Amino acid sequence: MDDLPTPTPRELEILKVLWEHGPQSVAGVHRLLITADGKRPAVNTVQTLLRIMETKRLVGHTADGRTFIYVAEFSKEQSASRFLDRVFDGAASQLVLSLLKAEKISPEELEQMRALIQQAQRNG
Repeated sequence: MDDLPTPTPRELEILKVLWEHGPQSVAGVHRLLITADGKRPAVNTVQTLLRIMETKRLVGHTADGRTFIYVAEFSKEQSASRFLDRVFDGAASQLVLSLLKAEKISPEELEQMRALIQQAQRNG
């Protein structure tokens, strides 16, 4: 993972599409991609970004005839780990504390986290 680059914000938007919807063609990513500013980039922009991302090994592709089908090679877990390392020096407790202070965790999410922590403790 250390040799993979950290995705740019635009690349992360494309990765989110691939994580949520699975392998997609350029047209499929374009159709599903709406950027943070509420706009849809041009098809050729999406194609260019996917090519750059493939060079960086963030995505890979298979050919379906003349159509390239792209799949995420960089996982959501790798993205979260990078964020944790970059912002909190790998300290997960500091991330959770920051979220609690900002009141960004709902009671339902807290209960889910509690259950996951208990399960992780049981599993060692």
